[in-house]
Amino acid sequence: MLSIDEQIRIISKGTEEIIDIAELREKLVRSQKSGKPLTVKLGLDPTAPDIHLGHTVVLRKIRQFQDLGHRAVIIIGDFTGMIGDPTGRSKMRRQLTREDVIENAKTYETQIYKVLDRTKTDLRFNSEWLGKLNFADVISLASKYTVARMLEREDFQKRFSANEPIGIHEFFYPLMQGYDSIEIKADIELGGTEQRFNILMGRKLQKDYGQESQTALFMPVLEGTDGIDKMSKSLGNYIGVSEDAGNMYGKVMSIPDQLIIKYFRLVTDVHPDEVDAMEKMLQSSKVNPRDLKMKLAREITGLYHGADAANQAEEGFVSVFQKKGVPDDIEDFRLSKELCEGGSMDIPGLLVKLGFCPSKSEARRLVAQGAVRINGEKLADFTVAGIKSGDVLQAGKLKFARLVFDE
Repeated sequence: MLSIDEQIRIISKGTEEIIDIAELREKLVRSQKSGKPLTVKLGLDPTAPDIHLGHTVVLRKIRQFQDLGHRAVIIIGDFTGMIGDPTGRSKMRRQLTREDVIENAKTYETQIYKVLDRTKTDLRFNSEWLGKLNFADVISLASKYTVARMLEREDFQKRFSANEPIGIHEFFYPLMQGYDSIEIKADIELGGTEQRFNILMGRKLQKDYGQESQTALFMPVLEGTDGIDKMSKSLGNYIGVSEDAGNMYGKVMSIPDQLIIKYFRLVTDVHPDEVDAMEKMLQSSKVNPRDLKMKLAREITGLYHGADAANQAEEGFVSVFQKKGVPDDIEDFRLSKELCEGGSMDIPGLLVKLGFCPSKSEARRLVAQGAVRINGEKLADFTVAGIKSGDVLQAGKLKFARLVFDE
C-alpha cells in the first residue's frame, strides 16, 4: 500500500488546483484506516459524445484514483443535459430532447471504459433522483442560493450586462449538479477549470444538507495538436481515443515540442518523478525533443491499443516520415472522372469526399498551409489540372490515398 504522501504526489500530478489539499489528506488517511474506498465523482453532460484526449485529462485522473483503490461514480447527466450547461455560453442553449441525451449517453458509455476500470466504476444517470424530486423539493433546493451569488458567475454576469436573456431554468443547472453530489455522497469531484462554479456549488450544498463537503480537484485545459487552441473536434486539432494506432501515434508526433511535458502529465500514467526528470533533461538540452515525443507517442498509443500496436505504429512512422518513405498499404479510392471539371480537380471537394477533412473550409486551410501534396509535391492552388489515375494524394502527415479513376 502506498503512503499517503505518495498517493497525494500521484493525485496532484498535472492538477490545476485542489480545494483543499488538507481535506484530501484527511479523507485518504480515513480511507486507508477503514479500508473503505473514497467516492470520486465526475459528471458528464451527454452533448458531445466523441471522446478525444482532451476529455481524458479528467478520466485519466479518475483512473489514477481507481488504481489507488478508490471507486468512481460517473454521472451521465441525462436530466441536466435537457437543460444544458450554461458554462461559457453567451446565449441560452437549445434544450436537448430525451432521445438526444440517451443516444449520446450510449456513445459515452462505450468510450469511457477505454480509460476507466469497469470493475471500479458505477455508471449512474441523474434522472434516477432528479426526476423524483417534487416541486417542494425543488423550492427547498433553490432556497440554498441567492440570485445575487448566481449572477457573480462570469458567463451569467456578461449576459446580464449585455441584456442577453437568461432563463430561470439555467440557474438550476449548477444546483442540480450540486445535488448529484449529495445523492451519491461524493468525497471528491473532478472537472476542468471551467467547471469551477458548478463543482464548488456541490461543496456548499453538501454542507447545507449536513454532509461533509467534497474535495474539488480541477484539471487544466489541454491544447490540441496545433499547440494554440483547446483540443476540439470542430477545430480539427484533436486526437480521438478511437482512432487507429497509426493515426494516433502520428498525431502525437505532430504536437509542438513545448507541449511534450504537459501531455506526459495530463494524458499518460508515467510517474510524476519520471516526468520531472524528463523536463529537466529537456530544459538542459540533454535529450532530443524528438526522442521524448516518440516515447510520448508510444505511451499514449499503448494505452489505447497495446504495446505491440504502438511499436508497429512507431515503425510505420519512422519508415514514412523519418526515412521519407510512402506507406505500403495506401488504400485505393475509386473516383468518377466527372470530378475533373474542364480537366481540373477541385481539391477541397476531393478531400471532403475522401473523408480527409470534415468541410471544404478546413480543406482549404490545409491547402493554404502547404499540407496537401500530389506525388510528394505541395499544392499551391485549390484546383489542379493533370491528375492521373494512380497518383497519390497526401493530406497532412498521416492521410494518403491512391486515386483510381473509373473508365
